[in-house]
Amino acid sequence: MTFADAGNVALLFAFAVASYGVAASLLGARCHLPELLRSARHATLALAALLTLAACALLQALLTHDFSLRYVYEHSSRAMPELARLTSFWGGQQGSLLLWAWGLALLTLLVVWRLPAPAVSEGGAPDAAARAQPVEAQLAPYVIATLLGIQVFFLFVLGFVGSPFERLDAVPTDGRGLNPLLMDPAMRIHPPLLLMGYMSFSVPFAFALAALASGQVGRAWLRAGRTWMLLAWTIQGCGLLAGAWWAYRVLGWGGFWGWDPVENVALLPWLTATAFLHTIMVQERRGLLKVWTMALAIVTFALAIFGTFVVRSGILTSVHSFALSPIGPYFFGFLGVVLIGTTALLLYRLPLLRAEGQIDAVLSREAGFLLNNLLLVGIAAAVFWGTVFPLLSEAVRGVKVAVGPPFYQQVTGPLLVVLLLLMGAGPLLAWRQTSRAMLLRQLGPPALVAAAVGLALALLGIERGLALVGAGACAFVVGSVAIEYWHGLRARQRGGEPALRALRTLVARGRRRYGGYLVHLAMVLIAVGVLGSGHQRDRLLTLAPGEQARVGAFTLAYDNLYEFRGPGFEGVLARLQLLGPQGERLGLLQPDRRVYRNWEQQAVSTIAIQTTLPWLQDVYVVLTDFQEGNRATLHVYVTPLVAFIWLGGLLFLGGTLVAAWPETRRRAGTGVSLGGSAPRDIAAAGATREGA
Repeated sequence: MTFADAGNVALLFAFAVASYGVAASLLGARCHLPELLRSARHATLALAALLTLAACALLQALLTHDFSLRYVYEHSSRAMPELARLTSFWGGQQGSLLLWAWGLALLTLLVVWRLPAPAVSEGGAPDAAARAQPVEAQLAPYVIATLLGIQVFFLFVLGFVGSPFERLDAVPTDGRGLNPLLMDPAMRIHPPLLLMGYMSFSVPFAFALAALASGQVGRAWLRAGRTWMLLAWTIQGCGLLAGAWWAYRVLGWGGFWGWDPVENVALLPWLTATAFLHTIMVQERRGLLKVWTMALAIVTFALAIFGTFVVRSGILTSVHSFALSPIGPYFFGFLGVVLIGTTALLLYRLPLLRAEGQIDAVLSREAGFLLNNLLLVGIAAAVFWGTVFPLLSEAVRGVKVAVGPPFYQQVTGPLLVVLLLLMGAGPLLAWRQTSRAMLLRQLGPPALVAAAVGLALALLGIERGLALVGAGACAFVVGSVAIEYWHGLRARQRGGEPALRALRTLVARGRRRYGGYLVHLAMVLIAVGVLGSGHQRDRLLTLAPGEQARVGAFTLAYDNLYEFRGPGFEGVLARLQLLGPQGERLGLLQPDRRVYRNWEQQAVSTIAIQTTLPWLQDVYVVLTDFQEGNRATLHVYVTPLVAFIWLGGLLFLGGTLVAAWPETRRRAGTGVSLGGSAPRDIAAAGATREGA
């Protein structure tokens, strides 16, 4: 038996082990049998080992050119370097599903390791022993059963519907190779991040379902739910940013987000997860919005499965999606089971999800969080509607009507601006009620900053109203965050701490709050990049060697065309000098076009990008064609501020790490509270406001 055969057998055994683990967990919880519960925990270890074996078998087949496997033949070739063959692991449908299942198996193992083990009762009734266990131990069997139940579905698809270890009748001497669009180095991080993001949403869903199944719907499940949702949200956010970076560098249209169906379905769970992370703060603080919190955990997972379904089924046309596949109906059926089952369970537990109070005033942090959630869910609903509308129109009218970027921009643009404004105003609101006088005092400085920025941009010639309002909203958020940091620092400095130490202590003792503010600033940077890209200039040029052309403030001096070869492809590159407004040399640009031997019908452009200072304008050059006499046709884009998107991505990652890091504990004998700065002068502020 070959290693690939061992991988196939491992998938079949993994299906059996996952099925057994589900049954053992549920039966052990129902009959209070700790031995059976421990056996289910051991099943997660066996499952992780089996899927690791299957993943290693597929990777070994790719690295050794085992073209007897259909998957290896269709997604790799001898000309591909080893790193590109690594990309082939998730470059196809079956491989990406195996990565999904393997990642979830390893994550499940980590979850189980952190869950308390079932206690063995020493005399007494089993029911009493079970009730005496901590809430986390009561949730554990249902968490394990849910995660393994998800694995049962994926392993059924991999083992019986579309296996990555399917054999060919005749063994070819070489493979077809990977789609050239997927050969870019960004594809080594973007798809795995999105797959891990989709997969990670399973864990908070498992805790939500465990809370509903066990009836333990209090605050206990929220701690684990928040931690795992924050992890999944961060991974998915990084995956979205990596995808935007890939699209910007590879697709050659000068943009980073085209409202493609696969882009949209990856954004949807991130939006609802963002709403969940805000709602959970209200439930922890006031015991409100319990149904919202539970429903958002369920919807987020359902949208993750929907995203996987759209990409893997091929029902929507996209540069990212796979061909039409027989696994689509299975995913649709699984999604239906999830939605129907969880909705029924949620309705059954509604009496336990009564709010512990009510929102006391419109001007309160609770009301702000609720409005924030409505906006996020509204944006998600608009994106979802635009994504599925072509399918609905085809089903009803027999014609597939495409929904383009203008729809999304017109619908989501105003909502995103309002969301930015709320992002700035929310931290300035107090819990329960905020006096108008206090709110006006707090809103005044950031509002003045926002007005000044809007006026300055108008004087510079920016005429688009939404762009001016958006820029003002960004300035408003920066101002409100600065106020929050300033008040915290001033309070600590009054205690005698120097500035840098005060800042370090402030963040260390309130990581969740001040890390969240860093994430807000990251969203502002990304919004600035998006707004700046709306003022992009482009020009289509055809130049002969030695000619120059001006685009915006820059001049391109064309040298010549040069042929070159690489592993599995032949190409032609154009060499150009980039000159600044005063004729100074800013850099060398070398866009090219490549044709891969196994993909002769698809020429791929490599984009040349130069980011210039001080205004962070990107000069973006695409070689679209070339003619006799070495004449080159170039599409040149000049895009201001787009680099802020990538800077915002780095700050987003840093902010989430700060927010997720354990907070510094209070030292005995000190008056500094856990997770916050020194209290603000109540007389000056009008009321105390605690950080989210």
